[in-house]
Amino acid sequence: MDCDPPIRYVEPVFRPPSESDALILPVTDGCSWNHCTFCEMYTLPQKRFRARAPNEVIDAIRRVGAQLDSPIRRVFFADGDALVLPTRRLLRYLETIASHLPAVRRVSSYCLARNLRKKSVVELTELRNAGLTRVYLGAESGDDRVLERVNKGETFASTRAALDKLAEAGIRRSVMILQGLGGQALTVGHAANSARLINATQPEYLSTLVVMLGDDGARLRAAWPDWQPLTQRGLLLEMERFLGGLELQRTIFRADHASNWLVLKGRLGADKAQLLTRVRAAIERPGTAPLRPAWLRGL
Repeated sequence: MDCDPPIRYVEPVFRPPSESDALILPVTDGCSWNHCTFCEMYTLPQKRFRARAPNEVIDAIRRVGAQLDSPIRRVFFADGDALVLPTRRLLRYLETIASHLPAVRRVSSYCLARNLRKKSVVELTELRNAGLTRVYLGAESGDDRVLERVNKGETFASTRAALDKLAEAGIRRSVMILQGLGGQALTVGHAANSARLINATQPEYLSTLVVMLGDDGARLRAAWPDWQPLTQRGLLLEMERFLGGLELQRTIFRADHASNWLVLKGRLGADKAQLLTRVRAAIERPGTAPLRPAWLRGL
């Protein structure tokens, strides 16, 4: 009997909150960019970027299918940007999942905008038809000044192009905006241009997290020495500006990550007025607002 774990994990392992019940399947280790000054997810030595050998990934899928009794419904391709891999290789993984994990109904992945520049809509459509139906794209900001200062390696235009390409291929997009990333100096532009990006692309899902720097911001401040974090009130004001600037039709919105002071959930635009009322109440009457205690915001 094979007693070895079917999948080799390199800690720490990250996945979106909505993939809590998914099988986490590493097809790469680390992040192929890994220069963003606000991100510490893949900076440890063991997380240096590498593509896993196809035989290892395919063997893992086969072994999971043989060993698990309960059916797996979702699979998440880890680590930071699986779509950096060649389309042919990803299709092979998806075909193996279909063969050995027949109950799977959704495969998803993180995605860097830069990794879609060389993938055509035809290729992305092939991936969607093979089972890759959702991607999580960390836009972080729609403001080019902010993106440049944090070394994101993207612009408003490059992020929009990636999101539009995914939409044309029929892949559902979950976009993340990082609140507070512009610091005190660029908060207004960060909120306004992030809303402009989301309006232009109309993603199916939208979430906001709050920037939290475990090293007290040493990595970010090395590139942006005068960056200053927003206060709790500043973050609420930025959220008010961001929500106020959104003009969406059918986007599911979540600001319920552990980093958020005020938990917000709804559909945009149907719930925009209600969400803005909650944010404004928290700004005007913080003592009565259901804000998350600071000790619960530890990640």
